[in-house]
Amino acid sequence: MNIGLTYDLKSDYAASGLSAEDIAEFDNEETIAGIEKALTACGHNAQRIGNIRSLTARLAAGETWDFVFNIAEGIQGAGRESQVPCLLEAWNIPYSFSCPLTLALCLHKGMAKRVIRDAGLATPDFAIAEKIQDAEGLSLPYPLFVKPAAEGTGKGINAASRVENPTELHRAAAALLERFRQPVLIETYLPGREFTVGVTGTGEAARSAGCMEIHYAAGEAYSYTNKADYENRVSYTPGSGAAAEGAVSLALAAYRVLGCRDGGRIDIRCDAAGKPSFIEANPLAGLNPVHSDLPITARLNGISYEELIRRILASAFERTGLT
Repeated sequence: MNIGLTYDLKSDYAASGLSAEDIAEFDNEETIAGIEKALTACGHNAQRIGNIRSLTARLAAGETWDFVFNIAEGIQGAGRESQVPCLLEAWNIPYSFSCPLTLALCLHKGMAKRVIRDAGLATPDFAIAEKIQDAEGLSLPYPLFVKPAAEGTGKGINAASRVENPTELHRAAAALLERFRQPVLIETYLPGREFTVGVTGTGEAARSAGCMEIHYAAGEAYSYTNKADYENRVSYTPGSGAAAEGAVSLALAAYRVLGCRDGGRIDIRCDAAGKPSFIEANPLAGLNPVHSDLPITARLNGISYEELIRRILASAFERTGLT
């Protein structure tokens, strides 16, 4: 099968004046080469397309593909991950991973939590501050955790994200509103174990691709800095025990409620009593063969990178009628 590959490559944007943090969610050559190799191993012909501008130009020139393996993150706005899927749908080209609605919903963590809460699934109590006044007079008990509503890769998260009083909340929220120019999510801080759960498949066919527990220094958070230097700052182990089992069950329920497809990752954290709660969904999870959380989770649980890609493709092909 002729499979196009859409992505945002760090090197394509590095010369445009964007910072390392600005392009943190984008991919490097190692990721694209890894996906190409896995697609080829699955018997397909992989063709690089690149970002949305390249895709637009090539579609306008009359090019097409049997299927597109899409990992493009987009550059601007809370709907940025939906841009390439919208374009592919306009051309009636089947593609991997979630639809535009789910991608936009999950990127805005507050909106996703509203859907999760409405479905009766556990998630920390929260508020969304679109301006600094929205962060004042909240009834949420301290400590709280503050982060940008629509960023990934731990951007905007650091040791100061946990706040103990209104003064710290005001300072943290104001800094994020100024820096990221988007709403801020304020939620009850959960002090328990932290897991990420890999998932492949769609709907009732969705299955766990492993549960991984994340460990970092006391007082720290799973931040952009810690993720960037995870080999020195973070350790990972396969999830175990009742809490991990609960995390997997909750992750699968959340994945289905949010309409995630083919593959992704759900982040779970436990409260002081060990009860798992939904933190966020990653329907377009990173796929670097070595460094990304989903492949690491799969690897820790006996699933090779090639097998992970094969499962994602199998779901997408069945869903789109290509099998």
